[in-house]
Amino acid sequence: MRYFIHLAYKGTAFHGWQKQPNDISVQGIVEDTLSQILCEKINLIGAGRTDAGVHAECFYAHFDTDVSFDLNRLKHSLNTMLPSDIGIYRVFPVCSSMHARFSAVSRTYQYTICRIKNPFLIDTAMVLYADLDIQKMNEAAALLYKYQDFTSFSKLHTDVNNNNCSIYSAEWKKIDSTYVFTISANRFLRNMVRAIAGTLIDVGLHKIDVETVAEIIESQSRQKAGKSVDARGLSLVDIVYPEGFDVV
Repeated sequence: MRYFIHLAYKGTAFHGWQKQPNDISVQGIVEDTLSQILCEKINLIGAGRTDAGVHAECFYAHFDTDVSFDLNRLKHSLNTMLPSDIGIYRVFPVCSSMHARFSAVSRTYQYTICRIKNPFLIDTAMVLYADLDIQKMNEAAALLYKYQDFTSFSKLHTDVNNNNCSIYSAEWKKIDSTYVFTISANRFLRNMVRAIAGTLIDVGLHKIDVETVAEIIESQSRQKAGKSVDARGLSLVDIVYPEGFDVV
């Protein structure tokens, strides 16, 4: 039987979602805890990979098992045994064809910039005291809809077949003392959102103009794009699956 886990985690203490040989990962901790509870080796498949320090307000993973268990009791046991920076919202059965990564229709990330020193956002926002030109940043963000190949914003030497993505929305908003960038797409490349955010911040600081962003994308050169912004400000906030995927 295949099950999905809906969870969230604060990424500050973890070396990303994916298991690493000598580092603490979210996948490794949840997988080991599940294996302990169910008394068998569990292999978790996540919806994607988040970098070290990146957060997930919404994340899904799936696992297969023939062990019988009570769904609510398993959720309670996981939340009791897992550290406070990982929370399990739901465990539920799905059909065997559902895949946490490949069945996802879209993903949405948010990047948060705090304009003041706020101790409550120290782990979840980049601090930048400068004023940003939101109008210009959104003009540049709108250019993203026109392209498919985002090699310029991808980490080099990754194990993917292509760098094509379909971006559905990309917008900056000023909310109280923060700037929040929300971007949705069918898929994201490694480091892509942080590189896009860094480039758009350069627009907001008037270091580059809007037209330069188009030139950067068309160059397909990571060296021409802006620096990747601090991981702490990035959070995966939504993953969409086909309607009715959780009805078995």
